[in-house]
Amino acid sequence: MEPLSQPIVQAVAYRLRPFKAEDAELIRDASTDPLIPLITTVPATGTDDQIREFIDRQHHRLVDRSGYSFAISDAGSDQAVGQIGLWLKNADQGRASIGYWIGPRHRNKRIVSTALDAISRWGLCRPEIHRLELYVEPWNEGSWRAAERCGYTREGLLRSWQEVGGQRKDMYMYSRIE
Repeated sequence: MEPLSQPIVQAVAYRLRPFKAEDAELIRDASTDPLIPLITTVPATGTDDQIREFIDRQHHRLVDRSGYSFAISDAGSDQAVGQIGLWLKNADQGRASIGYWIGPRHRNKRIVSTALDAISRWGLCRPEIHRLELYVEPWNEGSWRAAERCGYTREGLLRSWQEVGGQRKDMYMYSRIE
């Protein structure tokens, strides 16, 4: 089966693009965050080798057809500020999920809302995707408010849904349909 082809998605003042070696500073910064390494594949220590492996994993998602991992970059400078992904685990059932994080130095600028809206519109244009899902811890008000700004509906609380840092955590489930 052919690898997926990753586009560049315009997101107002940002661009969703493939990760590249120059994004190492963002990944190193994210590795120091207390939460990002617990819920993503960002390495907790951020050595040069681990950062290269992280970038390689993002590209490999296209090869194994598990989804699209985008660096969120400033449209002017191309500096990466975060990550957002469209994951295709349940695409055969018409569903995809989205996950995202913003580097600690770039938060509280509505970057997530801008990137989430762009990837959501793009994802729902894919003929096999009819529903997008997000899972957000209840304490993460910034994240669930961004989802709501982008037209996602909270469908409920999934109790003990996901393991985070060795503990089972509840998650709000959000969805967006066309």
